[in-house]
Amino acid sequence: QVQLVESGGGQVQAGGSLRLSCVASESSLRIYAMGWFRQAPGKEREFVAAFSWSLYNTDYADSVKGRFSISTDNAKMTMYLQMNSLKPEDTAVYYCAADHDRAVWPVRAVADFESWGQGTQVTVSS
Repeated sequence: QVQLVESGGGQVQAGGSLRLSCVASESSLRIYAMGWFRQAPGKEREFVAAFSWSLYNTDYADSVKGRFSISTDNAKMTMYLQMNSLKPEDTAVYYCAADHDRAVWPVRAVADFESWGQGTQVTVSS
């Protein structure tokens, strides 16, 4: 597995912005895609967005499309999630994940990813 470390979470008012970062450690495992998931209390972990390193393509959940965007820094093996126009329903723990088995794109299922970060809390107040 690859070690993934998220940062950038925090508390913000509705309409505000946050940028999350996910840094992947060096590893012999190739990363084909990376994704962001979130989990609110009492709910299942859900897909937010993903980036394919092999296809250079992005995918977003309908709930965040137009508000969230992924960017990457290849040299730093870092993926960012820019979150704008945040809503209270975006409140959750956000997790970064990596796909090493080259799952079929688009990768939206938890099972498509083998490595996971520890999560970072995002709280949006109304």
